[in-house]
Amino acid sequence: MIHLHFPPIQQRKEVCLQPLKIIVSGGGTGGHIFPAIAIANAIKALRSDSEFLFVGAKGKMEMEKVPTAGYKIEGLWISGIQRKLTSSNLVFPFKLISSLLKARKILRKFKPDAVIGTGGFASGPMLQVAAKKGIVTVIQEQNSYPGITNKILSKNVDRICVAYSGMEKYFPKEKILLTGNPIRQDILNLEGKRNRGLEAFGLSSEKKIVLVIGGSLGARTINESVINCLESFEKNNIQLLWQTGKGFYETAKQAVEKYENKGIKAFDFIQKMDFAYAVADIVISRAGASSISELCFVKKPCILIPSPNVAEDHQTKNAMALVTYNAAIIIKDAEAHEKLCTETLTLVNNEEKCLKLSENIARLSFKDSSNVIANEVLRLINNKN
Repeated sequence: MIHLHFPPIQQRKEVCLQPLKIIVSGGGTGGHIFPAIAIANAIKALRSDSEFLFVGAKGKMEMEKVPTAGYKIEGLWISGIQRKLTSSNLVFPFKLISSLLKARKILRKFKPDAVIGTGGFASGPMLQVAAKKGIVTVIQEQNSYPGITNKILSKNVDRICVAYSGMEKYFPKEKILLTGNPIRQDILNLEGKRNRGLEAFGLSSEKKIVLVIGGSLGARTINESVINCLESFEKNNIQLLWQTGKGFYETAKQAVEKYENKGIKAFDFIQKMDFAYAVADIVISRAGASSISELCFVKKPCILIPSPNVAEDHQTKNAMALVTYNAAIIIKDAEAHEKLCTETLTLVNNEEKCLKLSENIARLSFKDSSNVIANEVLRLINNKN
C-alpha cells in the first residue's frame, strides 16, 4: 500500500499556470455527496483558481444539495441495477448508454484536468469515459468492501483513495493511497458547541442525550425501533434527537408530540449536525462509510445497525471493522425492534463502557482526509502536465 507524504501544495512552486478544471461525480446519498463537497472545498482552498463541475444522477439528492453548497451540477439519466428482477432493470442498458454518451459530451465541453468519483450511480460512467481519454482519474472508495463498479474501474484509474487498510485484496496495490474518508467541514471543530447545541435544540444539560441518525434518507427499521423506545426513554430521563428522513417524519412527529417537553425531538433532517454531535452522549446510526468516519472523528460511543439493503452487505463489513477493535456495538437490522431499547439503556447507564468505546473509536479516526486527497489530485495533475 502506498503511503505518500508530500509538502503542502502551497509551499511548492505551482506547475499548473492555467486555471484548473475539475469534475467531481458522486451522489445518491449524503455518504457520497458530503465527501465530494469536502474534497472540492479542500482543492479550492489550495488552488483558488479551480473551477468545478459536479455530475450526479437525475432525481437524486445531489441535484439539490450540491447547488446549496455553491457548485454547479449536471445530471445523468442513470440508476443502479436492482438485485431482484424488476422492470427497471430492463431499462438499465439504455440508461447506461445514455449516461456514457452524456459523459463524453460533458468532458468535451468542460475539458477537465481531473475527474474524481466518490461513489453513486453517476460516478461510474464519468470515470470510465475520463480514464479512456487519459484524463487524471481518482476514486475515493469509502467502504471496507468495494462495489463491483469500483473494482472494474480500478484497472484504469490513476489513484484509489481508501479509508481502510488491506484494500489490496480488491485493488491494484500500487494505486492505493490510505487517506480515510473526508467529513463535513462543520464537524471538524466541536469545541465550545455543546452549550450552543443545547440551547438550539432546547435540551437540558442535566439529562443524557441520544442522537439517532438513520442516514440522509432515513432508515425504516431504526425509526420503527425508536418509536418502541420513546416511553422507556421518557421514564429513564433520556433526551432524544431523532433524524427520521422525510418519509417517516410525519409518523415520528405525531409519536413525539406528548414527549416533546421531555426533550424528545424528531427532525426530517438535522441541518446543524455539528451541534447534534456536540450534545450527544451516544449515537445510534446506520453503518454507512461516511457516518462511521464522522463517528470516529467526533469520538462518540455508538450503536450501529447496518442496512441489509446495500450491495455486498458492505455496511455490516464497515461496522465489524469497528467492532473488532471494541470501538462500537452492533445490532443486526432484523434484531433492532427487539434489542435496540435495551442496548441503548444499558449503554447510556454504563459510563465506563462509553468511555472505552469513545477512546477506541477515536484511534480509528483519520485527520485531514480532504486535504490529503486534494494534494494528491493536484500532484497527479502536475505530473501529467
